[in-house]
Amino acid sequence: MKVLEIEKLIEPTIAGLGYRLVQVRLMGGGRPVLQVMAERVDECGMTVDDCATISRTISTVLETEDPIESGYVLEVSSPGIDRPLVRLDDFVRFSGHVAKVETALPVEGRRRHKGTIAAVEGSRIKLSTEQGTIELDFSDVTAAKLVLADEILRGAAVGRH
Repeated sequence: MKVLEIEKLIEPTIAGLGYRLVQVRLMGGGRPVLQVMAERVDECGMTVDDCATISRTISTVLETEDPIESGYVLEVSSPGIDRPLVRLDDFVRFSGHVAKVETALPVEGRRRHKGTIAAVEGSRIKLSTEQGTIELDFSDVTAAKLVLADEILRGAAVGRH
C-alpha cells in the first residue's frame, strides 16, 4: 500500500481526536517503520500522552485494514522544531519563518534554497533569500522544512508555533 493510501486511511481518525496529520513515511530496512507525524489542532505542544493516544487509536485502524503486508514498527511523533512543510497551507501558516526548500528542477541555477517564506500566491511560494526573492512552484518542491530560529524557539517555549 502506498503512503498516500495510508494517509487517507488514518487522517480522519487523527482529525477526530483533535490532531492534524503532518506527514506519513514508510521507511524500509530489516523491519519497516511507519512514521506518523501529527500536531495538535489547537497548536499547543505535543506530549508523550498525545503520541500514545494517536498510536493506540490508529493501531486499531491499521490492524483492521492491514495496509502493510509485512510486519512493521509504528512510530508516532510530533513534527519537531524543524517541522517538515508538506502542504501548500504549511507555507501559508509559517509565512515569515525561515525554511530550507529543495526543488525537482533548478530555480535560478539551484535546487536547494534557504530563505524566509515571504508570501504564497496561488501555488507560487515567494522565498526571500540572501540572493534576493525567488518564486517556487509548489508542484516542484520535493522537500521542505523549517529552520531552527529564535521565532520558532519562542513559539515552542509557549507551546505554539
